[in-house]
Amino acid sequence: MSQTYDVVIIGGGPGGYNCAIRAGQLGLKTACIEMRDTLGGTCLNVGCIPSKALLHASELYETAEKDFAGFGIKVSGLEADLAKMMGGKAEAVKGLTDGVAFLLKKNKVDHIRGKGRIAGKGKVEVDGPDGKQTLETKHIVIATGSEVTPLPGVEIDEEHIVSSTGALELKKVPEKLVLIGAGVIGLELGSVWRRLGADVTVIEYLDRILPGMDSEIAKQAQRIFKKQGMAFELSRKVTGIEKTDAGLVVATEAADGGKEKTFEANVALVCIGRRPYTDGLGLETVGIETDKRGFIANDHYKTSADGVWVIGDCTHGPMLAHKAEDEGVACAERIAGKAGHVNYGAIPGVVYTNPEIACVGATEDDLKSEGRKYKTGKFSFMANSRARANHETDGMVKLLADAETDELLGAHMIGKGVGEMISELCLALEFRAASEDIARTSHPHPTMTEAIRQAAMGVEGWTMQA
Repeated sequence: MSQTYDVVIIGGGPGGYNCAIRAGQLGLKTACIEMRDTLGGTCLNVGCIPSKALLHASELYETAEKDFAGFGIKVSGLEADLAKMMGGKAEAVKGLTDGVAFLLKKNKVDHIRGKGRIAGKGKVEVDGPDGKQTLETKHIVIATGSEVTPLPGVEIDEEHIVSSTGALELKKVPEKLVLIGAGVIGLELGSVWRRLGADVTVIEYLDRILPGMDSEIAKQAQRIFKKQGMAFELSRKVTGIEKTDAGLVVATEAADGGKEKTFEANVALVCIGRRPYTDGLGLETVGIETDKRGFIANDHYKTSADGVWVIGDCTHGPMLAHKAEDEGVACAERIAGKAGHVNYGAIPGVVYTNPEIACVGATEDDLKSEGRKYKTGKFSFMANSRARANHETDGMVKLLADAETDELLGAHMIGKGVGEMISELCLALEFRAASEDIARTSHPHPTMTEAIRQAAMGVEGWTMQA
C-alpha cells in the first residue's frame, strides 16, 4: 500500500503537529506520523501539561495549608487527595490530545499511527497497528523530539528509580525524594512532591542550580527554594543507587573526586537532561549523520539530504515546546515557498516553580563573556504594591540593555506569575525596543507588571518606586 503526499512529518509533538497544521493551512497534502496512541508528544502526554496540572494543584494545596491564615482565612480538615489530582491531570491531558487530533482533521492532515522511518529519498515506512505501509512524499520533516538522558550505571524502573514520566505517576507521596539534577524538570517535579509532604534533596554535579540561566537569578531561586524546605547538594556526582529492603541508598562523591556521601530515599528522580530521539530513523538511507550527541544539523531547517527537514528537540537549540512550534511553522512556510523565520534571540524560558522563573535574551554572564558594555536595571517585588497586597514579595525583575544604544538585550525575572509577564519582554526584544520604550509605556496600577517598568527606569537610574 502506498500513498503520496507533499509533506510527511515524523513525530506528532508540538513541533510536528504545528508543522502539520501550518502545512495543511498552506494547501499542502500532509501526513503526520506518531508512534504514541495520542498526539502531542512528550509535552502533552508526559511532560509540560501533566506537570503543570500537578504544579497548580499542589500549589493550591500548599497555599491553603500555609498562607490562608495570613489572609484571615481559617481552614480545617485540609488534606490532599492524590488520586483526584492525578485524575484531573489525566483529564487535562486527554482534552488537549483529543484537541490536537481534531485540529489535524480540521486542516485536512492525515494522522497516521505507528513508528515512522525514512526508507530512501521521498519514502517513509510506517510500522503501525495495522501493519506496514510506505508513504511517498516530496518533503520529509523529522520532528521526533527527545527522550530522557539515562544516568550511567542506574536502571530506571519508573517505580522507585524514576524519570520525569514516572515522577508524574507516583501512587503515593514519597517520604524522602532525591532529585538527581537541578535543572528545570527536577525543580518543578521536586516542588510538586515537596508541597505534598516529601522531604526533597537535590543533588547537582555543577556548583549551581539552573545552568544556563542568569546566575544572579539562579542564586536567588536557590535561596528561596531552600527556605521552602528543599536541601541542595551541589558539586556532587551520583555514582550509583542501591535498592534495599528499606528503600534506596544513593551513593555520591564530590564532583572533583573523593568525599563520598550517601543519601537514603524512597524514590530517586533522574533528571539530568534530555537527548535527541534520532536512533532508528533510517537516516543512513539518505546520507544524514548525527553529531556525537545525536543531533541532526540544519540550515534553515534543511538537512544535508535533499527534501529532508528537521525541527524541534532533535536538532540544535533550546529543548522547548514553543521553540519546536515556531520551527514547525517556519519549516512548513519554507516548504511552501514562503519566508519562514524564527528569532532565536527572543525565545523565552520559564521554570514553573513557585515563585516562577522566566528569562529571555542574553544573561549578564553572556554579556560579560562577550565583553559587551551593558547597563542593568533591577526592581524587587518587595517594593511592588500588588505583590505586597498579595503577600507575594519574593523575587525581582532584572533588565539588561546596551550601554550605548539602550537596546534591550535580556530580561530575567523570578516572582509570582512571571511566566506570563515575560511575553511583554519577548515582544520588546522582537521589536528591538530600548529600555526607555518600556520605561515610558504605561502599565496598569496596581499590577505585578509595574516591576518591569520600574526595572526599565532603573537602567537609566530613575526608578521611581524604590
